[in-house]
Amino acid sequence: MKYELHDIAAAFALLTRLPVPVDHARAGARGAEAAWAYPLVGAGLGLLAGTLGWLVLWLGVSAGIAAVLVIAAQVAMTGAMHEDGLADMADGLGGFTVERRLEIMKDSRIGAYGAIALVLALLARQEGISAIEAASLPLAMAALGAGSRALMVVVMASLRHARQGGLAARAGKPPFEAVLTALATGLLFCVLAFGWLGFGVFAAMALVTLTVALIAHARFGGQTGDILGASQQSAEVIGLAVL
Repeated sequence: MKYELHDIAAAFALLTRLPVPVDHARAGARGAEAAWAYPLVGAGLGLLAGTLGWLVLWLGVSAGIAAVLVIAAQVAMTGAMHEDGLADMADGLGGFTVERRLEIMKDSRIGAYGAIALVLALLARQEGISAIEAASLPLAMAALGAGSRALMVVVMASLRHARQGGLAARAGKPPFEAVLTALATGLLFCVLAFGWLGFGVFAAMALVTLTVALIAHARFGGQTGDILGASQQSAEVIGLAVL
């Protein structure tokens, strides 16, 4: 597999709302081969949001409000892409057939399951982030962002596409080398941020990602962009819980 520096820009353009200059034709041709760069996107977003949290804590803002601002920054930069996926997957679980579940996930309206899942995840993230020391916040958020998106690449490669024509289906399946690179990058950031505890944090995130993948296989027949978002959110919440 060939690695291209442009893959990083393509990954930012796909996973964020940031105004990153990108050759869309080139990015489309690369597709999931650029997935090795997803953890770098997560690290960049986490570093920016975590630095904002560190700054407002330094200014004397309470830890709880600082955590809310960190989450708000993440949501603004990604356009709530992953949060939307978590809510859609939770809503879809209420369907009686695979077809109905996929149909519910595609519906832009949010239901009770989705709203509850989203609120609980946001509360968990706020609580977890508020417990991290100010000086550790930028690197910690970078590591959680990298690790959760690295594991998202594994789900992309491991499960078939449940729906043709969606964002995940258009991107395709990442090659084995891209998956290994993504995993190595995510783990490296966790170890740099947390030392030996980083292995435990990454293992816990991997376990919950596996759980989401098994549920997706059983209930939806594979993965979609929403399920990838749900896996990222779940991994980040568990990473914070371990910390």
